Amino acid sequence: MTSVTNRNVATKTACAIAQAAVDHAGNLGIAINVSVVDSSATEIAFLRMNNAFLPSMGIAKDKAYTAAGFGFPTMDWKEVLAGNVQLQAGMVERPRVVTFGGGVPIVEDDVLIGAVGVSGGSEDEDIACAQAGIEAVLGAGAEGSDSPKVE
Repeated sequence: MTSVTNRNVATKTACAIAQAAVDHAGNLGIAINVSVVDSSATEIAFLRMNNAFLPSMGIAKDKAYTAAGFGFPTMDWKEVLAGNVQLQAGMVERPRVVTFGGGVPIVEDDVLIGAVGVSGGSEDEDIACAQAGIEAVLGAGAEGSDSPKVE
């Protein structure tokens, strides 16, 4: 075979995930930026709440890019980088790589189909909004089930 097939989050689903993340942020009383990307880290949907920090626009996009590009939540970089000074120095120098929470992969049937990046709240709030966006639209799903799950 000379080609590969990639699965990606659907446009309508990406938009719904972004809106659900914004709704969750509203419930928390914060203003966020949220980016949803496909499995190749190409942005599909973006929302900026009124009064969300302008620099957080790029951070949200980079969190989604990082989560899709590496296939794991950006908050997990703490563990990956722990004790490895060279890796710590190298990764933080990479453009667009974010090593703190708020980027969450979207996984369906154990296949990465996209990611969500949220910025504007605390790290915990950003993570909660990203996860809430995915779960509100796709559900948490169980390991090995046909429904998408949050990783």
